[in-house]
Amino acid sequence: MTLVARVFAQLADGEFHSGEDLAKSLGVTRSAVWKAATSLRDLGMQMEAVRNRGYKLQYASEPLVEQSIRQHFVPEISQRVRRLDVAWTLASTNTELVERPYPAIGESEVQLAEFQTAGRGRRGRSWLAPPGGAVCLSFSWTFPEMPRDAGSLSLAIGVCVLRALRAHGVKDIRLKWPNDVLIGDKKLGGILIELRAESAGPACVVVGIGLNVALGGEVLEKIAATGLKAVDLASVLDKPVSRNALAAALIGEGIRGLLEFERQGLKPFLEEWGDADALRGREVAVHSANDVVRGVARGVELTGALLVESPTGLMKFFSGEVTVRPADT
Repeated sequence: MTLVARVFAQLADGEFHSGEDLAKSLGVTRSAVWKAATSLRDLGMQMEAVRNRGYKLQYASEPLVEQSIRQHFVPEISQRVRRLDVAWTLASTNTELVERPYPAIGESEVQLAEFQTAGRGRRGRSWLAPPGGAVCLSFSWTFPEMPRDAGSLSLAIGVCVLRALRAHGVKDIRLKWPNDVLIGDKKLGGILIELRAESAGPACVVVGIGLNVALGGEVLEKIAATGLKAVDLASVLDKPVSRNALAAALIGEGIRGLLEFERQGLKPFLEEWGDADALRGREVAVHSANDVVRGVARGVELTGALLVESPTGLMKFFSGEVTVRPADT
């Protein structure tokens, strides 16, 4: 483990720690501690440094630990998670799993990271989150054959995320087609699905989930400057959430959801999706590569397509960028 990661682990309780105490505990110089603290700030962590008191993170942040995550699994999930790794930093948890061989049918591999240098959202957008500020995880799964209506899988996983969050007391969760998780109109997280398939053979899906836990004001402002409204769990919950317990819930609900999707497609998830639909009944603009279509969102169908009532009739969209600002071009 790098010194930066070790300093983060020491500061994770959200209390003040003197440079001298940190240096003794870690077996390094105070100068090395200062450099590590500076590196954490450079990665986006909001930290106080007070003379005669030491360093303190703005938010306590439970470090992600493999064994701590596993202890929250029920047996049916534990036996399916063949491998679970937690890295301090990776380019992307999705990329890490995409580059591995398919897991065995019925088993999953899971990758988490405290910080992603090239975390990706949909359409290649970057995912901005400092160490300790989010849950960034991916898990892989092999279907015996390509599921019917595989394009609707991101909607099913959205419902799985909703279930995991509700179990942790998060209210007013909304889902925006095709893969955004919102609270109100602000983005809490997102889903990235990457599917690999062999001709007439197994299909491997890598499911990436990113959720904002405690980003801090500066990071939220940076995100707002990009034109995106974001929110984190620290802003809406009365007490800090255990990131290890939340990660375990996301993995568990995700694996159960994949098994359900394999048998029945989107059907078992459709009612919950509809109840949380952030677009239904609202005027939207759907941006595709060559066109913009405006109309009123009318929900989704079993294929995962977005239904939009346009001036020319009811239209189906399987991809595209959706805004609720119909005047946009």
